[in-house]
Amino acid sequence: MLSVLHIENIAVIESADILFGPGFNALTGETGAGKSIVVDAMSAVTGERTSRELIRTGARSALVSGTFSGVKALPWLEENGLEADENGELLLQREIMPDGKNVCRVNGRPVTVAQLKGLGRQLLNIHGQHDGQQLLDEGCHLEYLDRFGGTEKPLAAFRSAYETLTGLDRKIASLQMDEGEKARRVDTLQFQIGELERAELSAGEEEALGERRDILRNAADLSQAAQGAHFALSGDEDSAGAVALLMEAERALEAVAGVSPELDELRERLTDCRCQAQDVADSARELSGGFDFEPGELDQLEGRLDLLYRLKKKYGGSVEEMLEYLERCQKELDEIQFAGDALLRLEEERERALERARALGQKLSEDRKKAGAALEERIQGELAQLDMPKVRFRVEFGPVENETGLNADGMDVVRFLMSANVGEDLKPIQRIASGGELARIMLALKNVLAENDDVGTLVFDEVDTGVSGRAAQKVAEKLAQVARHKQVLCVTHLPQLAAMADVHFSVEKGEREGRTYTAVEALDRGRRQAELARLTSGDHVGRAALDSAGELLDGAEAYKKSL
Repeated sequence: MLSVLHIENIAVIESADILFGPGFNALTGETGAGKSIVVDAMSAVTGERTSRELIRTGARSALVSGTFSGVKALPWLEENGLEADENGELLLQREIMPDGKNVCRVNGRPVTVAQLKGLGRQLLNIHGQHDGQQLLDEGCHLEYLDRFGGTEKPLAAFRSAYETLTGLDRKIASLQMDEGEKARRVDTLQFQIGELERAELSAGEEEALGERRDILRNAADLSQAAQGAHFALSGDEDSAGAVALLMEAERALEAVAGVSPELDELRERLTDCRCQAQDVADSARELSGGFDFEPGELDQLEGRLDLLYRLKKKYGGSVEEMLEYLERCQKELDEIQFAGDALLRLEEERERALERARALGQKLSEDRKKAGAALEERIQGELAQLDMPKVRFRVEFGPVENETGLNADGMDVVRFLMSANVGEDLKPIQRIASGGELARIMLALKNVLAENDDVGTLVFDEVDTGVSGRAAQKVAEKLAQVARHKQVLCVTHLPQLAAMADVHFSVEKGEREGRTYTAVEALDRGRRQAELARLTSGDHVGRAALDSAGELLDGAEAYKKSL
């Protein structure tokens, strides 16, 4: 459960520490006091999308941290190599910067926002006042049913088979072209293949040609340089070169060989130098004649490089890319020319894939229909407890209307129907449900779905909109029942719900030194009674309203003891 929520510089909340308790926690306050900001903070610390606009004006950043206690071994923790501390607690932190960056940590270890969101969804579920709009969207009904029925595995198996089927459809479509289009494409491919094959491309040739061209362009200078080096080393009839001078120095030392070890070592070094100089001289002589070339060779090189340049503009940025393009063209031409055989093979594969997808879709549909019957029964029971005993709820199944009878979700189109009054036909929820009915149906659905997950904390943000009187009392009793096995945090305007809470927080807005501040405080019995009276009577709270609030608290305590 969420035991501590720490908020810094979120909108009008400068700093707040909220110590939630187990069971039912309620937050009340005037409209605009900041109740929804507390929910926004919970949403932020569990990785949901947020905005830098939440940062309090003038603050360097906003910070939210949430301490969750009694944390079990969650899949996320195992996947990410983390665990709760020795007290079974997890500390989630998120700092929001003005530039939009976020710094997130779990028990001090940095994590990404996406990782924080993955963990947050295993710790806390937020049900907002707009969730009823999702209930009106028939596109969400199948998702609700799958969550209730736990059909993840058969749905995953079906989707894998369906992906195979659609992949084969794409391959078949790519091969199915009219004869005119096929002929045009064959002509294009044959021309491109012929042009590239005539060029007789070879990998690495462009670099080699470029190097040879540079040599030929500078052949005279290169030859002259090599000849100069050879002359300096070997000399001629009129002057001795470096090799001859080294030999002369070497002979001078040979005359005293064996007399001085130092001079012997020096002679050996001279011998090495002479040998290396002779090798260099020989190489320079050979190179000086190697820069000769046939007339027209440079023109041939330039022509070849120009051809490569023109081909690159059409087929790729390098010879290697052009060779890859040639291979693709040859493969495509083969596929077109042998498309008949390929199509026959692919259509046979598609028939098998369609048969498998339909079989898995049928199994998925059967599982869903069983889950649909169970969901109808559960929702009917929940609605009866929410003072809607006459309402009928139905899960309607229809086929997917296309050629295969399948889509990515299976073979079922699902929508929820209801009849609000005795004798009325079942109709789509969005056509007949009032705001109060939607709120209670959504609460029933959320309660049923929550039973199948391990999330320990449920947050309800003004989900009681449109509910009043006896219905409000039934909603309060239902939340008290849920709070027996889950932690419930509820933002509400209804005194019946607030009275049923085990812990009641007041959210109040005030001003100090020209700034707006919001404070969140836990209320004792006396202040709870005054707050409930305010919720009932507004600002003019009289003795009768206080007495009525006291009776409401007493009745709530009696009900909770009876659970």
